[in-house]
Amino acid sequence: MLKRMRWRVIWMSMTAFFAVILLVLLLVNSISYIVITKHVDNTILSVLAFEQAEQEHREAGNRDPHQFMELPDREANFMTRFFTVRYDEEGEHPFISTDYIAAVDADEALSYAGRALEGGREKGYLDVYRFNVYTTAKGKAVIFLNTKRELEQMASLLLISSLVACGSLILVFVIVWFLSANAIRPFVKNVENQKQFITDAGHELKTPLTSITTSTEILEMEYGDNEWTDNIRTQTKRMSKLVGELITLSRLDEAGSVLHKESFSLSDAAWEIAETLQPQAKANGKTIDISIQDEVTYNGDKSQIQKMLSVLLDNAIRYSAEQGTIAFSLRKEKKITISVSNNCVFDNPPDLSRLFERFYRPDSSRNVQTGGTGIGLSIAKAVAEKHEGKIEAKLLDGNTIIFEVTL
Repeated sequence: MLKRMRWRVIWMSMTAFFAVILLVLLLVNSISYIVITKHVDNTILSVLAFEQAEQEHREAGNRDPHQFMELPDREANFMTRFFTVRYDEEGEHPFISTDYIAAVDADEALSYAGRALEGGREKGYLDVYRFNVYTTAKGKAVIFLNTKRELEQMASLLLISSLVACGSLILVFVIVWFLSANAIRPFVKNVENQKQFITDAGHELKTPLTSITTSTEILEMEYGDNEWTDNIRTQTKRMSKLVGELITLSRLDEAGSVLHKESFSLSDAAWEIAETLQPQAKANGKTIDISIQDEVTYNGDKSQIQKMLSVLLDNAIRYSAEQGTIAFSLRKEKKITISVSNNCVFDNPPDLSRLFERFYRPDSSRNVQTGGTGIGLSIAKAVAEKHEGKIEAKLLDGNTIIFEVTL
């Protein structure tokens, strides 16, 4: 339980940190994309102004080209590579300008313009080029700007920020791993104190319970049986059972408790428990339908496994419907699966998520009648988890409950 709690603290901390760093990563790269793209679009506007001036220059009959010097940074003007494709008002007779780029010829420029116009967008990226589509009084112009440096800059930022994020996650995981032990230490101490109290109280209670039982027997020898001594005996047995189960559960929960592992026939162990509880089922007017696969072996604590099986079958006998049938099966495929199911009549369906909690009683009045303590299923879960297995409860058709153990 404490190990699970530590991992839960680590998981919650890492999830929160991952969410924050992912948000930062997205914000940084999104802002970078927006700022760089806006800067590129502003440069394209400058190119548009230059191209319009050049068009007027050519229409005036002056064929001498001007140098592109529209940007405030004079050096940036010489590094700006672009090409344009202009169409007339009918969208025909394209005029292609590739004077300021060497990597694209006229045919390629016309192909890029066609792809940009087919997409129906006014702005976008094609390969390493950013394009803007403008509609003017004289037709339509498509301007392409070489943004290879800008795209490489954005890719580098994404790569570096991603590596920093991954490194931060690893570093935070290491830090949280070491700090989590201190974070749960007060809880660990509190739980250990509770367990020690249960163990000590259980041992202390055994003596007075034994004394009460002995005194009751003496009273019956002196004065004979009566309803008072019968009630004392019944409640003493119930309390002794509760104390024993509390001590068992406390020991199972101890982190340092040792399993007496051995290889044994799980099939034979299951048959022993089933045959032991057959008379109890029969006395209650119920039957156990047994399906146990032969020659299933398991390496674990035999006594604890049998305790778990006993708890599940005893629980099914106590709470199944009158004249009901309990299905008990054990099979091995990739893993060992143990299943106990029975029909029940519920006034209110139980909360399956709480069935394995200590002292949880879906129907308190019925627990009193059947002698249940509310501890048994907690013991079954502790045994399963101690053997690195799991146990779960399912409710079918509203009245059939199945407990399934996977080892």
